[in-house]
Amino acid sequence: MKKLLISLAMLFSVSSVAAPLVNVETTIGNFTIDLNQKMAPISVKNFLRYVNDGSYVGTQFHRVIPGFMAQGGGFDKDLNQKSSYKPIRNEATNGLENNTATVAMARTSNPNSATRQFFVNLTDNDFLNYARSNPGYAVFGKVTKGFDVVQKMAQKPTTTQGGMQDVPVTPILITKMTLVK
Repeated sequence: MKKLLISLAMLFSVSSVAAPLVNVETTIGNFTIDLNQKMAPISVKNFLRYVNDGSYVGTQFHRVIPGFMAQGGGFDKDLNQKSSYKPIRNEATNGLENNTATVAMARTSNPNSATRQFFVNLTDNDFLNYARSNPGYAVFGKVTKGFDVVQKMAQKPTTTQGGMQDVPVTPILITKMTLVK
């Protein structure tokens, strides 16, 4: 009986541990990302590495497509690419889907190429999920506060700049990222 009570106490203490939250401050407003460490441990660890080293500060949302997504974290205000840590393994098979307000790792055509860039889904993007688009794009969190700020990004005029399309005419910069929990 005593072992059962200890096991139950451990279960409740583990399950009551809050997921990490990251506050993202931008030049047009703030939003909060609830990270899913349980389902996407590699992506969350990778994302937090950039949050903790401060290198997301001064980067911009360089690709914003209404009705699709807002992507950022990889380029500074002048569209110079930021240095990255080694790419991570794609966790798109984790069961999390690219639904409205979820946050996923951006990558190249190589499924295991994600580094620092991430995107926020502005709508349900089923075609980005593993089940529909093997290898898919790994979701690792969700905007739980301030999603209207991300939606506002999609209302800003965009242009083609530096060989990239859908770049906001006025840069939308990350001014601060803070780990809350």
